[in-house]
Amino acid sequence: MSQSISRELRVAFFGGSFDPPHLGHLAVAHAARAALALDTVLFVPVGAQPLKPSGSSASFDDRTEMTRLAIEGERAFELSLADAPLPGGEPNYTLKSLLSVKKELPQNCALFCLMGADSFSGFKHWFCAAEIPFVAPLIVASRPDQPLDDLQTALPAGLSFEPEGEGQQIRPEPASSTVELRCYSLVDKAGRRAPFYLLPDLDIPISATQIRELIGAPGGAKSQAVDREPVPKAVATYINSHGLYR
Repeated sequence: MSQSISRELRVAFFGGSFDPPHLGHLAVAHAARAALALDTVLFVPVGAQPLKPSGSSASFDDRTEMTRLAIEGERAFELSLADAPLPGGEPNYTLKSLLSVKKELPQNCALFCLMGADSFSGFKHWFCAAEIPFVAPLIVASRPDQPLDDLQTALPAGLSFEPEGEGQQIRPEPASSTVELRCYSLVDKAGRRAPFYLLPDLDIPISATQIRELIGAPGGAKSQAVDREPVPKAVATYINSHGLYR
């Protein structure tokens, strides 16, 4: 990473297809950074997502370049190739990528795993999902008024939320007072505990699937997609110039 690593460094791993990266991704990263006083958010495009056997619509190189353009000029955002395609087209597993990133950080640095509600909804199906919170505590950008019971259904077997109150985690300082942050613990059957951070009020109705469908629809929807600006302007220009999603 470009900035010097200090004792207090707090880094979030933000993985995904980024097919394409859009303003919702940036909003989630900004909110997490403000709420948890993150020094760096790593945007990590995935080479081959295990739960998407059909693959991404755009190539890894295109998605990587669009991600670079999306975060250009954002001081605390960095592009990471920790989830780059593996030999033989093997799937990329978040747990393995987190462990790889963690090796590059001093032991006293805090690594988090950031994701949106859509990604978290399938969390229990991830490879070794029950181990991930103990490698990098989860930060989940949830939908407004989403109940904790609803989130519980996304957890893999053997993990549960600690009730609010006695086991509640302390909010890290310094942190922004403008972004609500709810703090819980995740507990496994062995009694291990990991913080769980919830950003409960991010209502961001932007979907990469909808963006691709809009661009690919007949009747000039391509220019309409740019006009609505669901993606950063530099990304929209790249999509149009390379004929993506048509």
